[in-house]
Parts: sequence; C-alpha cells; structure tokens
Amino acid sequence: MTQRFIVHPTHPQPRLLRQAAEILRGGGLLALPTDACYVIACQLDDKAAVERLRAVRGIGDKHLLTLMCRDLSELSTYAQVDNRQFRFLREWTPGPYTFVLPATKEVPRRLWHPSRKTIGLRVPASPVIDGLLEAHGAPLICSSLILPGDEDPLHEADEILERLARRIEAVVDAGGQPFDATTVVDLTGPEPAVIRLGCGPVDGRIAIATPDD
Repeated sequence: MTQRFIVHPTHPQPRLLRQAAEILRGGGLLALPTDACYVIACQLDDKAAVERLRAVRGIGDKHLLTLMCRDLSELSTYAQVDNRQFRFLREWTPGPYTFVLPATKEVPRRLWHPSRKTIGLRVPASPVIDGLLEAHGAPLICSSLILPGDEDPLHEADEILERLARRIEAVVDAGGQPFDATTVVDLTGPEPAVIRLGCGPVDGRIAIATPDD
C-alpha cells in the first residue's frame, strides 16, 4: 500500500523526511512536491528503481531524467561546468528550472541522453526537497509526474494516491503544487536556450529555442 507523509510546506517534519529517505534507500519510488509540479523520484544508483520510474512514466531511455541536488557544490560533481555556466547557474538557482549539461563520469551511463551524453540537473527552491535530500545524503533521480496519456503533470496528493496506488511506495504531501513542470534551459551551446517553458520565468537574456535549433 502506498504511504502518505503529510508535511508542512515550509517547515517539514524531519522525522517524516527521514522515513521517506529510508524508503528511497530501500529501492522505493516517491512522489515529491517541488517548487514546480510533483515529481517521481528514486535513488541515483538504483538501476531497478530507475527502470520502475520509467515504466510508471511510460518513457524510454531517450527521455532525459533529472538529477535533483541540494546546491551547486553537488551539481558540479555530476556535470561538466565551465566558469560561464557556473555564473549563470549561481544566478538562476535555486528555482523551478532544469538545466541540461554535459554529464561527468560520476553519472551512470544509463542516465545519460544516449546520443548527447547530457544530464538534466536542478536545484529546487523547496524546504521539503532540501530536507529530504539532507536526510537521504545524496542527489535523487526524478522526472515530472506526467502519466501516460496525460498532457499535464499531477499536482494533488489525492489524485496521485488514486492513480498510482501500489505502483509507488509513498507520496510526500505538502499541499497542492503548481500545474506546470520546470522551465528547461540547455546550457550545452554557446548561449543558454530555453527548450521548454514552465514554472520558471525567463527574460531577454535567454533565447527561446526553436524546433530547428
């Protein structure tokens, strides 16, 4: 049966976050509230859990998963970041953004984009996620919780429990979340380019990529 941890959105109970982290360490899948929509998450180095995550989402190995980190010191371990990219990331994190960057060898090959060797990375502005990552002690692999056949991500714990009962181990419920996923910014080119507009606002300093880009 899928568990439900009801936590305060700005002051989450450490005891509940430790219980959720223990489920992750046991190979479980969690639905988590972020500063954007809910995500589905698992341990970074758990191949079976990653395969289950992809099955729940209905996605193949060409769909880029996201590594969720507490801060930029962790992020630089898993992505190749030059000075220009680091300055950009420092300005735009934490927040509802996913950044596409070249993966380092610390990231398992099964999590790379198969042709580009990239990884999605993000640092949410979320006390719940920050506390969970601290309790877990390592970054998590995640994906926006958009189920097969849906266009929009799930954003209410009740609906997640109804539709994913017994397919995931737990839901961390911090109340309703935004309807949109993160804004995705590709940092692998000479200039940052938005490849998906979502929760995160952008300004004229970031180009909007076109299908021909």
